[in-house]
Amino acid sequence: MTEKQFVITDEAGIHARPASALVGSLSKFKSDITMEFNGKKVNLKSILGVMSLGVSSGSTVTIAADGEDEEQAIAQITEVMKNEGLSN
Repeated sequence: MTEKQFVITDEAGIHARPASALVGSLSKFKSDITMEFNGKKVNLKSILGVMSLGVSSGSTVTIAADGEDEEQAIAQITEVMKNEGLSN
């Protein structure tokens, strides 16, 4: 399992547009990928799951990937988080 923490820097937190980009970028990965915030863990491949977390600016989220392509998945997530302005 590979985990990485991100501090959300977008003023609106994780809202629909960047959440959609994040979820959409993960469909090719076979690994199980989750996002955890405030003790709640959701499938990061589910837009409804991600939106249900209500992640606000300044919050820290933990993303974990477990499977054969977990390192590539975390690298992809890191890239999308930066490109969407969600995290530095």
